[in-house]
Amino acid sequence: MLSRTADDIYWLARYVERAEYLARILEATQRLTALPLAYSGETNEWESAVATAGCGAAFAQAFGEANEETVTEFLAFSTANPSSIRNCLDVARTNARAVRTALTTEMWDAINGGWLELKRIATAQAMPEELRRFLRLVQECSLRFDGSAYRTMLRNDAYWFSRLGLFIERADNTARILDVKYHLLLPPKEHVGGPLDYFQWAAILRSVSALTSYHWVYRESLKPWLVADLLILNDQMPRSLASCYENLVRYLDQIARFYGRQGPSQRLARAVRTRLENSRMEELFQRGLHDVVGEFVADNNRLGGAITQQYLM
Repeated sequence: MLSRTADDIYWLARYVERAEYLARILEATQRLTALPLAYSGETNEWESAVATAGCGAAFAQAFGEANEETVTEFLAFSTANPSSIRNCLDVARTNARAVRTALTTEMWDAINGGWLELKRIATAQAMPEELRRFLRLVQECSLRFDGSAYRTMLRNDAYWFSRLGLFIERADNTARILDVKYHLLLPPKEHVGGPLDYFQWAAILRSVSALTSYHWVYRESLKPWLVADLLILNDQMPRSLASCYENLVRYLDQIARFYGRQGPSQRLARAVRTRLENSRMEELFQRGLHDVVGEFVADNNRLGGAITQQYLM
């Protein structure tokens, strides 16, 4: 496969995953800020949403205040924000057109349909019901694209590069949520379990579609160390850091066998995966969750760079 084609497929998957993540962040923030102050806390959740998306500096240059209208405009529709949902789907569709012959009909229909829906709703000033429907449609577009890739693509290098893009982006997104919200996940000095705890932790889990999974796995009320355990170490959870790296190691090894050569990306992915496998939640809290997540984000960025250098240039 040409490196340019592999690059388009890799970033196509990344941008679709990023658009879904931003839609989930906006939806969870809308839900949390709709609660009474006693339940949602005194922090500005819209500022938190911008920080979680990793574009706080760019937002500060474009808008003076973080509120529902400005944050929704910036994260969903702004052409000035390279990582807005609009730009993510625009770039994803452009990449999909460039590699149209490498995609199945179902994958193209999912991307093109989501892009056409975006063109109909072009501003944060739309009716609230329409915005909520739009955010849900973005998530459904991503799910259709991912599902059609899984069910219709040949298991060849095109499929493997799309999976690499998806899991690199998914790991980054989960880590960003943990990095911004880590203060909520520190071991509590006082009794936990109040309404503020519950709704903020529930918002974290909803943003990665993990609230129901939490109750299935742990079968008890929300606790900070269990929330962190689910999102970091539990490889049953599809969006956990451990699960993402289990898949990254698998697909990088398949690419290596296909091309007949290992490289830096395989070694780095295995090193991160081994570190996650050998970690325990108590040790991570003792080291400092913020530092642990920061180290992971740096390693994940290095892996993305290694994949680019090894295969996409």
